[in-house]
Amino acid sequence: MTWLAAGEGYEITLDEGRVVARRAGGRQLKTLPKALRDHPEADRLRRLAEWLDRHAAACMAQVDTWMVSSLPVPTELIARVWPDEAWQSALRDMAVVGDDPDEVGFLRDATTDGELKVVNLDGETVRLSPRTVTLPHPVLLPDLDDVRDFAAELGITQRVEQIHRATWTRPEGGLPETATTPGTATAGSTEVRDYAGGKFASRFGLAARATALGYRVSGGYATCKVRDGGRGTEASVWIGEPYWEGESETGSLSWHDEDGRAVRLGEVGPVAWSEGMRMAAALYAGRTIEEGGDA
Repeated sequence: MTWLAAGEGYEITLDEGRVVARRAGGRQLKTLPKALRDHPEADRLRRLAEWLDRHAAACMAQVDTWMVSSLPVPTELIARVWPDEAWQSALRDMAVVGDDPDEVGFLRDATTDGELKVVNLDGETVRLSPRTVTLPHPVLLPDLDDVRDFAAELGITQRVEQIHRATWTRPEGGLPETATTPGTATAGSTEVRDYAGGKFASRFGLAARATALGYRVSGGYATCKVRDGGRGTEASVWIGEPYWEGESETGSLSWHDEDGRAVRLGEVGPVAWSEGMRMAAALYAGRTIEEGGDA
């Protein structure tokens, strides 16, 4: 940003979200002079900094939505938003897939004519110009461990958690049709209890944890929505009655379709399964851990 005149021979600007000052044409001062703290220009810059923070968060959230739902994103759109530093920060180094679903590359640049520059898994920089690309959920990436190793070699750092995102897959061979032990999840059942029973001092604390993790709290549930295989699915974990003031604990995890019907576990898609289990595990991780001989 340019330096703005702020009276009394001072100039101010934003530096990493903070209002800083200097004498006109001189060196930057270590602290903001008292005379400038309530100056209208300083207040305007603070409001701008707050807007920039909200904008950056919105860009991150949108890229996360594209990735979690593996939505096709127009290449032209990425090229148009790329000059914006907030968009570029959210998109840079995301794994993308073009026309060939087996060709994965890390996004490094976008040109004004709609081409994307990516580093493929052979370490070569190539140009892509498909009509759309996807930012695949990691559970859909073939040879995910190899992709992670290669990213480590390149020093890839992603602002939106993708390739190092925790993933869950259903047991190999799928879920059994009948349970061999009571409470075991089967292909025909509609809930998983792997992360049920996590105790919290209050329902408010459990709901606050869900919100802080970015999940929606609706009624007695923490929920997250994804699009998996072209259809909408919502995962939900029971967290207790909304106005309950006593201790609370995590309940079972289940999935519902766009019409609110329960989805059998054998029909839950891989992304919906992974994201639902990720939510349940993250909530459970904040539980009260008992200590002592009776724990």
